[in-house]
Amino acid sequence: MTAAPAPVETPDTGTVTPAEGSSAPATGSVTSVADPATDRAHIARLYREHLSSGRSVLGTVLGGMLETASDGAWVFTEDGRRYLDFGGYGVFILGHRHPHVTAAVHRQVDTHPLAGRVFLEPVAALAAEALAARTPPGLDHVHFVNSGAEATEAGMKLARAHGHTALVSTLGGYHGKTLGALTATANPKYQQPFQPLLPDSTAIPYGDTAALEATLAGLGRRACVIVEPVQGEGGVRIPPPGHLAEVSRLCRTYGAFLIVDEIQTGLGRLGSWWGMDADAASGPPPQPDVLLVGKGLSGGVVPVAAMVATAAAYGPFSRDPYLHTSTFAASPIACAAALAAIEALDREGVVPRAKALGERLLAGVRAACAPYTGGLVREVRGRGLLIGLEFTEEQAVGELILELVGRGVLVNHSLNATRVLRLTPPAIVGEEEVRLFLTALTEALRVVATHVG
Repeated sequence: MTAAPAPVETPDTGTVTPAEGSSAPATGSVTSVADPATDRAHIARLYREHLSSGRSVLGTVLGGMLETASDGAWVFTEDGRRYLDFGGYGVFILGHRHPHVTAAVHRQVDTHPLAGRVFLEPVAALAAEALAARTPPGLDHVHFVNSGAEATEAGMKLARAHGHTALVSTLGGYHGKTLGALTATANPKYQQPFQPLLPDSTAIPYGDTAALEATLAGLGRRACVIVEPVQGEGGVRIPPPGHLAEVSRLCRTYGAFLIVDEIQTGLGRLGSWWGMDADAASGPPPQPDVLLVGKGLSGGVVPVAAMVATAAAYGPFSRDPYLHTSTFAASPIACAAALAAIEALDREGVVPRAKALGERLLAGVRAACAPYTGGLVREVRGRGLLIGLEFTEEQAVGELILELVGRGVLVNHSLNATRVLRLTPPAIVGEEEVRLFLTALTEALRVVATHVG
């Protein structure tokens, strides 16, 4: 692996110069070896003893760095080095610490961060109005939660409240790892230790409408179908054109309940406000009962997600506000972040920028991979700022991640597709950052090709 990038000035701490070849934090303007928060060995021990021994090992393999600051497209480590963040699992469409979002959150912290739940709370109402103004027609009723998995659980419970108790999901789909959401996340690796999961569930091939119709013909209106417009953790799997609209049509035909999971694909990630917009542009639009929103809704600052439903679907939750609740859901601080994130996406033209930037990056990644296509690289695919590099060998993904980290770039693997390296960069990166990434990728691929395949 190449040497780590040189230290730079961080947004909050100033320049810190590490000792040559040392794994301990360097002395500098802020940190010192006596500071337990920046002592790599100390933090690794705390992970082993209190968080996750496996995570501690993984952190050590990646170099043992501690991420202590972030700004825009960059993450900073305790020794003053910076890393271009093209990962973040789809959260940072606005980058890190977007000024409009952080300012809104600061104001909320200074006034009323958590609500007492006795009176009506205005920030949640304003955030719900802003989100409903941007969702597809008919999806106007918002139920805020704290995470994408919780949004999935809320959607599945709402379906059950209407009698749709037979779950239909797709192979490779990812909807979270809580017990109900895990039933829809059709990956035996994550499901097996927790069996039995929810009964009466079926997983069909992604993009296969014939398989869906056959399944729905047997289940009828008991069915609840959950599907992503593009599979993210499934390895950036893009369905045939019009697929989601056809799924919607089949659900209406057989009386099934439809949940469209846009936790990763929504809010500009695919170069449109919603992944389902691609189908709406070429024919009858998909008509889901429930839309799941998350990741980018946080503005990269405070965790928040939402289940958005039609009036008919939302009826049980609307009539009884205590039917499905959470202490921290729709907190003022989270809703302040969500409202500000939606405002920033709209006012700053982030969605069309994501489309243009995605086209530029996809072309650049394909050019960098071209010498290895048919050998080391099986395929490069993407839409907007969700791009997947599929390799012929699983080993290549791990080695490429290490090589990119050594060149100051962070990327992600795909949980349900171990041969796919996934890019989810922020929409705020400029041409200089694009060139830096493509140069790093080209160099990293050259090294990996000598070891793999």
